[in-house]
Amino acid sequence: MRFTLFAAAIALAVPVSAQAQDHSAHQGHAAHQDHAAHMAMQAALAQENRAGDKARDQYRHPAETLAFFDVKPGMTVADFMPSSGWYTRVLVPYLGAEGRYIGLNPDPALISDEGGKAYSSKLVGNFAAQSPTWALSGAPVENLSSADLGEARNGTVDRVLIFREMHNLKRWGSVGAELDRIHALLKDDGMLGIVQHRAKADASDDYVTGGKGYLRQADVIALVESHGFELVKAGEVNANPKDPADWEGGVWSLPPSYRGADDDSERARRAAIGESDRMTLLFRKKG
Repeated sequence: MRFTLFAAAIALAVPVSAQAQDHSAHQGHAAHQDHAAHMAMQAALAQENRAGDKARDQYRHPAETLAFFDVKPGMTVADFMPSSGWYTRVLVPYLGAEGRYIGLNPDPALISDEGGKAYSSKLVGNFAAQSPTWALSGAPVENLSSADLGEARNGTVDRVLIFREMHNLKRWGSVGAELDRIHALLKDDGMLGIVQHRAKADASDDYVTGGKGYLRQADVIALVESHGFELVKAGEVNANPKDPADWEGGVWSLPPSYRGADDDSERARRAAIGESDRMTLLFRKKG
């Protein structure tokens, strides 16, 4: 009887031990991936071609922001309205040769605002002209308008990132159509990361039309969720509680623009505040 019980105990212990080994191996692999991602990020941030970018790291928190969005080397990432390439110069080396970077610009045909239409029509060309001067190596780079996506690209992207551009899409009247295209572009488990200048929760409706740069966080969440996404998490990675977020000149009143700062003392006061308060939101694509 004792022998039978002893044998049964051994038989039960074997699969438990195997499960423990599998779990330990999985943890070890995850830790290795996390370490590799950390090292890739440190190398990307230290690149010489970022010499002029680093002053804004204290406000844009690239390492923490991309970690919040769970962006990993090897992913396919679309950077919406990359503009002068500040995040391009981080993402391309960070994603690495196994990844893919898409500089995705808005479709001028979707924009009702004439000024926005004229501005956005130049973005793809501007990126093409500037990007060769950035001396980037890492992920292959594509540069296109959302008008060029096509059905073949649907479901091919891991992350779409929108850095401080939701106010432009709102005031141009194209935000809904662009969110629909982004939804189609993402894989079934793909996610959308947004950083956006944040208005106070009780800001008036006429202050958050997009022209001031600030939007209410609850409004952004509701808008994005109405286009087939669900909020995964909201974070304070890019928060700045010193920003009153009520500037008559909008977000451009703060560094680096200093709109309306007419003397050195006022410029110094605003420099002490720093750049804008920003929401950081991560959404998952719903089916």
